[in-house]
Amino acid sequence: MGTAEASNMAMIILIHIDSRLHTPMYFLLSQLSLMDILYISTIVPKMLVDQVMSQRAISFAGCTAQHFLYLSLAGAEFFLLGLMSYDRYIAICNPLRYPVLMSRRICWLIVAAAWLVGSMDGFLLTPVTMQFPFCASREINHFFCEVPALLKLSCMDTSAYETAMSVCCIMMLLIPFSVISASYTRILITVYRMSEAEGRGKAVATCSSHMVVVGLFYGAATYTYVLPHSYHTPEQDKAVSAFYTILTPMLSPLIYSLRNKDVTGALQKVPNSCFRAFSDINYTVLDHVLFQSRVLESDQFPSPVLHGLAGLTPVFWFLQYTVFKAAIT
Repeated sequence: MGTAEASNMAMIILIHIDSRLHTPMYFLLSQLSLMDILYISTIVPKMLVDQVMSQRAISFAGCTAQHFLYLSLAGAEFFLLGLMSYDRYIAICNPLRYPVLMSRRICWLIVAAAWLVGSMDGFLLTPVTMQFPFCASREINHFFCEVPALLKLSCMDTSAYETAMSVCCIMMLLIPFSVISASYTRILITVYRMSEAEGRGKAVATCSSHMVVVGLFYGAATYTYVLPHSYHTPEQDKAVSAFYTILTPMLSPLIYSLRNKDVTGALQKVPNSCFRAFSDINYTVLDHVLFQSRVLESDQFPSPVLHGLAGLTPVFWFLQYTVFKAAIT
């Protein structure tokens, strides 16, 4: 958990402090990192507490909240990944219109739409899932309150709801996946027609990182929610859920930074920036010390005890003055 949150937080901070990364692509990437942080924080802390305290229990309200947040964040990430491919399509296929078609207002609308669609998913599915009577065993054979694991505890027939949920999940996956497929089809055609090898390589490197993340996230979600339950076991469900709730958010910043020269360049600038900031602080302190030195030189008080550079600071000036007053009394 710590590694995943630290890597995503580092990506957000890096995008914020480096002016070269103040573009729509990296703005959307920072929102993806924020979703990943919240996504992990919804599931992993409770799991770790249960492991440490040896108390594997969750209240009904806690399970409901976890279920809602998980569905909302997953739905938001599905749509954001789809809309990020639209950003790449505009950047590569219509570069001259990119500042207009991906303005700051459009970027915020994309992010707001992703959060809105994700929240709708949580608001629609959570009340229906949690209203089923859990009259069978209340032991969830999972590490968090995921829909398939919860439905197995119900003593009612949930087949109709499972079918409706599968259709809903297919739509949630199909709409952004259609945007991704259409965008990358046009991108591949444009890249194929490029004459410059450098531009072609940069386009492929940028798009391949996004496609890897899309494949990891969408593939695991398709296995869990679209594939019939008869084709997988609870142990497989746990492994796949751990893959896209823990591993994918942890690997996402690494995948985006490995083949991205802008991100790697910004990372290389961080130590130099920190060194310059530290040097600026030192120079400020030195200027302050020299100023105090000039003040002391203008005074007529002798300094019988403390000497040297340390004696030029305000604290040591006070000590010198105190010692002098004590000496003359």
